[in-house]
Amino acid sequence: MKVQILFFHPTMETSKINRAFVNFLPKHENLSFRSLYNEYPHGFIDINHEKKMLMEHDAIFFQHPFYWYSCPPLMKQWIDWVLELGWAYGKGGTALEGKIWKQIISSGGGKHAYTKEGFHKHTMKEFLLPFQRTAELCNMTYQEPFLIQAGGLAQEELEVLRLNYNKMILDYCNQVVDQNGK
Repeated sequence: MKVQILFFHPTMETSKINRAFVNFLPKHENLSFRSLYNEYPHGFIDINHEKKMLMEHDAIFFQHPFYWYSCPPLMKQWIDWVLELGWAYGKGGTALEGKIWKQIISSGGGKHAYTKEGFHKHTMKEFLLPFQRTAELCNMTYQEPFLIQAGGLAQEELEVLRLNYNKMILDYCNQVVDQNGK
């Protein structure tokens, strides 16, 4: 399965967690990694290039920090501009049908912070519902996110999480996809 990681992080130089994960990405012929803030530092997204890249992959992973209960602004802009009516959804919008949508999300808050009883009073699943609905509208297969909830984790726990991250990515890359994209 061809996997594309679209990485959206506006302040990568100050990110300990994402930098540690991204710097040790596994190498695989079916994996491509793109840092969109590096590609589009001024926010001018090449829509045709993005569509072409989407068509070349079976699974799209959106990796980003959890910003204000959502995603960084460039990711929102990317969704608004690239996932166009008639191409990604709506009448004739079947380009992404059957492709996998998965998010890899880092948050400073620990797991308990994203519970009904926790600091944020809502679950991560509730906060991510707009992304799930976007994927479903585009006839993509939404899969549960890989969460990097680093608040309060020891270095050893982060290392286990990073190894699980690499394993998850390689597991997708090693899946066989038939000619119908399934």
